[in-house]
Amino acid sequence: MVRVAHLLGMSTDTTSVSGPVLEPLLSIEEVAGYLGVAVTTIYDWRVGGGGPRAIRVGRHLRFARADVAAWVEAHRESRPGDPPVALFAVER
Repeated sequence: MVRVAHLLGMSTDTTSVSGPVLEPLLSIEEVAGYLGVAVTTIYDWRVGGGGPRAIRVGRHLRFARADVAAWVEAHRESRPGDPPVALFAVER
């Protein structure tokens, strides 16, 4: 028999205003699909210290939409043909 008494008080309502609402996390495959690159490219970026920030859940990487959006914005050209500002900044 599985005991789930500690879960009975949990709410699955994501529209609650009583606390922070967590956004769904993206898998590495979803991020790669969104960016139009291979999953291995994202792993390569991470080895080099780049790419969007991730959250480690066990052995899996998950990405917050806000972090992916911030990374994309940081790599946007300020003007056509100009290199993105992020190329001159060290990503941590």
